[in-house]
Amino acid sequence: MSYYHDDENKQQEHESVNSYSPLQERLRREQEEENKRRSKKNGGSKAGYFLSGLSGIIIGALLIWLLVPSMTNQLSSQSTTKNSNTESTITQTATEVKSDIVSAVDTVSDAVVGITNIQEVSDFWNQQATTAEAGSGSGVIYKVDNDLAYVITNYHVVEGAKQLEVTLADGTKEEAKLVGSDIWTDLAVVSISSEKVETVAKFGDSDVLKQGESVIAIGNPLGLDFYGSVTTGVISGTDRSVPVDLNADGNEDWEVEVLQTDAAINPGNSGGALINITGELVGINSMKIAQDTIEGLGFSIPINSVIPIIEELEQHGEVKRPTMGIGLLDLTDVPAFYQQQTLKLPEEVTTGVVVSEVVEGSSAGKAGVQQYDLIVEMGGQKVENSIDLRQYLYNETEIGDTITIKVYRQGELVELNLTLTEGTAV
Repeated sequence: MSYYHDDENKQQEHESVNSYSPLQERLRREQEEENKRRSKKNGGSKAGYFLSGLSGIIIGALLIWLLVPSMTNQLSSQSTTKNSNTESTITQTATEVKSDIVSAVDTVSDAVVGITNIQEVSDFWNQQATTAEAGSGSGVIYKVDNDLAYVITNYHVVEGAKQLEVTLADGTKEEAKLVGSDIWTDLAVVSISSEKVETVAKFGDSDVLKQGESVIAIGNPLGLDFYGSVTTGVISGTDRSVPVDLNADGNEDWEVEVLQTDAAINPGNSGGALINITGELVGINSMKIAQDTIEGLGFSIPINSVIPIIEELEQHGEVKRPTMGIGLLDLTDVPAFYQQQTLKLPEEVTTGVVVSEVVEGSSAGKAGVQQYDLIVEMGGQKVENSIDLRQYLYNETEIGDTITIKVYRQGELVELNLTLTEGTAV
């Protein structure tokens, strides 16, 4: 019996350490002392053991009575926590952001369209001509006149097209007609039905743009899958001149006056809109220098340069410019042997434009210009290359003007008077 009681006492001690409250522990110790006292008093009699057992039962009942409320509260707390976790929800706040950029884009974005260039191609197997999409770009609706809407785009977007198709902001496709185009400014105008046109771009003033001013480019980079993409940046520079090779012969033919921006302009953005923060059209995106070492260098034709060109394209289908009727070749492209033996130039003459041909009956022919003449001056301005000559001819003169040119002919400087006529070539 003593072995049993010892085990029981050890077990009770272990349980008390783990689970009894201070009050329960004190009652247990008092009970143990009472049991020992009675055991001594009864001399280990059966009656003593009976009383000791009865006291243990009473103490056990008291312990259970004290433990049950605590366990009940704990279970209730756990149940409440679970219910609380189950019933919790994620809250969400919907805030509509309306910044100046968002407002500007909303104003003009529907006026920016996609333009698809469809060209005639030959079927190798059937030996029949078919049409296929040759490329796509962007355009801007700038005018509605009765049942026609007019769209500005780039010359290279519509170049060589058999058919043109315009995609509106809602996905509607409209057959387009080429009104006119100009290779020198890389501008073109096409017309579509005005029935579904709801937004027309408003012209701004590109002359008042300042470096650092915020601008937004809208277009369709990499095709119509990215229709209406918006990029932002600033005016990096005004009055920039970028040389371009128009006939892909490896020689620069012209310098385009452009705005420089760091707003991303990628293939497909050509012909799209460059707008200011108020949503006014300030430029037509035209090109991008794409090299591994260059980023954030995009160009746009200033709207003040665009307006007179598109007005002339609407009226005549082309830009009428003064012409001389000659072919051009930069002296720097002529080998030194021919400069000395054929042109017989003085050693100090290192720049100018060689006349490679003279069109019969042209103003140059009538003025006495000859093949192999080297033009070094026009209207009192020095001419170093063909770009200088074209810039002076197209920007400083008009059809019907008479200008004085100076040429070297067989080593001698000759002065000629030339009356400009109308034409599309130099």
